[in-house]
Amino acid sequence: MDFQERLQRAVQRGEQRRTQSARHQILEQLSEEESRALHAQARAELSDHIEHCLRHLADTFPGFEFQTVLSADGYGAKVRRDDLRARGGRPLVHEYSHLELLVRSYSNSRILEVVGRGTVANKEVLNRSAYQFLNQLDLETLKQQVDQWVLDYAERFAAAG
Repeated sequence: MDFQERLQRAVQRGEQRRTQSARHQILEQLSEEESRALHAQARAELSDHIEHCLRHLADTFPGFEFQTVLSADGYGAKVRRDDLRARGGRPLVHEYSHLELLVRSYSNSRILEVVGRGTVANKEVLNRSAYQFLNQLDLETLKQQVDQWVLDYAERFAAAG
C-alpha cells in the first residue's frame, strides 16, 4: 500500500468519524428532549405527592400554613408556623417551624433531585437530598423517601411540642 492509498483511507476514516459524530449529536439532542420531558412529567407527579403529604401534615398539626412553591430553585411545597411560648417562667419566646420539600429544576446532569429542609422551634432538624438519574428513574422510591422525611419531621415536631 503506497502513501496515496493510505491518505485516501485516512480521509475516509475522518469522514466516517464526522458522520458518526453528527449522528451521535442528533441522538443526544433527542435524548436531551426526552430527558426534559421525562423530568417535567416526574417533577409534576412528585410535586403533587409532596403537596399531598404536606397538606396532611398541616391538617395533623393545626397552625401550620401550607404554601405551594414554584421558584427558580424548584417546585414543591412548604408548611410553616410561628409560635410564642413561655417555658419555665421565662418571657415569651418566638419559635419558628417549617418544612420545605422541593423537586429541583432540570439540569444538564439529567437527574431528578428532591431536597428537604426543616426547622422545629428555631432548630434545624432536617436537611436532606435524594436524586436519581433520569434513565434509572424510580418514582416510587423517591415518593417513599419524601414520605419518610415528612414522618421524621412530624415525629420531631411532636416531640418538641
